[in-house]
Amino acid sequence: MTDVEPPARDGAGSHEAPSPGAPEPGAPSPGAPEPGAPAPGASRPAVSTAGSAGAPRQPVTAAQRWLARLACVAALGVVVLLLLGGLTSLAVLLVGVLGLAATLAALWWFLSNRGPLRWACAVVAVAVPVAVTVYYIVRHQLWVIVLVLLLAATAVTAARAAVTRGRPRSGMPEVRTPRPARPFLIMNPRSGGGKVGRFALDDKARSLGAEVALLEGPGQVDVAALARTAATGGADLLGVAGGDGTQALVAGIAAEFGLPFLVVAAGTRNHFAMDLGLDRDRPDAGLDALDDGVEIRLDLGLIGGRTFVNNASFGAYAGVVQSPAYRDDKTGTILQLLPEMLSGRQGARLVVRIDGGPVIEDPKALLVSNNPYGSGDAAGLGRRARLDSGRLGVVAITVDNAAQAAGLLRGRQAKGLSTFLAHEVVVESDAAEIPVGIDGEAVLMPTPVRLTIQPLALRVRVPRKRPGTPHRPAVDRAILLRQAFSTGPPAEPAAPRRGRHR
Repeated sequence: MTDVEPPARDGAGSHEAPSPGAPEPGAPSPGAPEPGAPAPGASRPAVSTAGSAGAPRQPVTAAQRWLARLACVAALGVVVLLLLGGLTSLAVLLVGVLGLAATLAALWWFLSNRGPLRWACAVVAVAVPVAVTVYYIVRHQLWVIVLVLLLAATAVTAARAAVTRGRPRSGMPEVRTPRPARPFLIMNPRSGGGKVGRFALDDKARSLGAEVALLEGPGQVDVAALARTAATGGADLLGVAGGDGTQALVAGIAAEFGLPFLVVAAGTRNHFAMDLGLDRDRPDAGLDALDDGVEIRLDLGLIGGRTFVNNASFGAYAGVVQSPAYRDDKTGTILQLLPEMLSGRQGARLVVRIDGGPVIEDPKALLVSNNPYGSGDAAGLGRRARLDSGRLGVVAITVDNAAQAAGLLRGRQAKGLSTFLAHEVVVESDAAEIPVGIDGEAVLMPTPVRLTIQPLALRVRVPRKRPGTPHRPAVDRAILLRQAFSTGPPAEPAAPRRGRHR
């Protein structure tokens, strides 16, 4: 019997998942922090948050203490430099902010227009940063700005490192399971520029006892049918060496049959492998899971009966990738089609309904992800620290003009950017079919398009030893200050814990 230690998770509070057989709670409104109700027969680990009310304080190590102090000193240095410069420094800083806003506005006009206006905006987008730099040099303030930026970057980097070390490990719980007896792997030799051949993935998999099917046929191969045949034929593990789109198709079959799924990062970008903490530079290391692996339980996204492991995109990007010319000339196709997409002169009008509540009218771009992305960047398109929260992440961009494009500098508070957590997203349209990018693959889907999430539906087998997932959490000032001003002997660094087994 396996007993998994419940991990801690970043969030706004501590919530206990309902036990199997308990009544399912009502769906909360979008943005609420509670995880979704687990799938039948699946239990979700309890979660807690360091720093929340009633949570025990974590001991402060020497590394945390000095990183927090470095962050505070660097932040204080920024303030001192600005105060010493008086109004001059503030004016110089204001020029930089206005210059950045003007550059973003010019880029918006460049993307949303054609002809002479587009190229005039391109000139402005290049000229403004150059003019700001010249202004700094003439005012003999370039060194001040560079120093301020370096100190600010140091403060943010050190603060994130200190806060991250000060929180309990938030990785997804792992369990030890027996080695698969009849693993079946599908490999695409053309994926990722030929990684299968370059890393001899097929040979290594066979040496570990796996049956390998290479997608070498002259025509299209029905990957889902191939995986289904293997599952009904007695395979006890399904795996894919290929891109995220192929991974999603086979993951759906593995979830249907309750089989573990193996990810080999042989695609071009391998976002799913990155969020699993796999080494994308060494796809052959992913095969170590066959011999020395552990299992984690993940959620699966569902869109119109099709599974996705990363995200589904609508609007401008989905319309662009739908073009037949996109694969041969990505940049040219984007520049050709984006003006109509962004202005609304081309493409279907979308209406997005989130959990039957909030409505987003006519977004220019919409991204619905299997679990929310991190908050380390303006659009929330970084990495997913967890894939077992039971919620979809929703990011909608409704920018209509250059001023709103410049306003994206405000990040998640920007007027043209909306983010939600949801159990269900319904995308309606005035068109019978709309283009959708599902894990990077272009698909036409009938409307309305319904997206849901299947909590803990997928068993994924990963190597026990792997790099892990770097995470950029928001800086918690309370934890940071407590670390910086802590006294007494520092605590010993805690060894990373992945789970408890017996």
